[in-house]
Amino acid sequence: MQDDGDDEPIALYFWPTPNGLKISIMLEELGVPYEVKFVDIAKGEQFAPDFLAISPNNKIPAIVDPDGPDGQRLALFESGAILQYLGRKFGAFYPSSERAKADVDEWLFWGASGFGPMAGQCNHFRTYAPEKIPYAIDRYTKEVERLFGVLDKRLSDRPYLAGQYSIADIASFTWARISEKLGQDIAKFPNVERWLGDIGQRPAVVRGLAVKKV
Repeated sequence: MQDDGDDEPIALYFWPTPNGLKISIMLEELGVPYEVKFVDIAKGEQFAPDFLAISPNNKIPAIVDPDGPDGQRLALFESGAILQYLGRKFGAFYPSSERAKADVDEWLFWGASGFGPMAGQCNHFRTYAPEKIPYAIDRYTKEVERLFGVLDKRLSDRPYLAGQYSIADIASFTWARISEKLGQDIAKFPNVERWLGDIGQRPAVVRGLAVKKV
């Protein structure tokens, strides 16, 4: 967590889930000041009125940027929207040309609408559901396997999802890295395995993944 003195930092409302880790990684990659405000979802803190005023869908992550557009405070929820906003504001990991931006956007939204939600359901039914429901486990595990295949094919002829490292990679990395929990044999997806290794060794990613409540 960076600190540059008197400037009020971005507030990150966070719990170390795959969605939360997307934003701690992005902020570390940008090297901008931020302050973590932990929202313990196991204790229901996401339903507190103060947090709902920032994130009305009672989900982490969310941010409050004290220096938002026109210098006015901005509260923002949804990890994809936060990644886009930070990428635009700081001019990093989100290209300015429309063609390059389109490549990033389609894979960002692929992660936000497909890979992430399916991985989340898979993880829930495999790990957290009080009752083991074979149909649900099989359904989501197979769909996640299909999506890993899509990811592997995309990465077969390029180092990152949109060519260069971007917010699209950050958005899917935090889910792909828990492949074992999702019932996936990562060796079946060698391009994803290589991609995970390349991203996972980035110093900012290491720092972003290490953010936790002590």
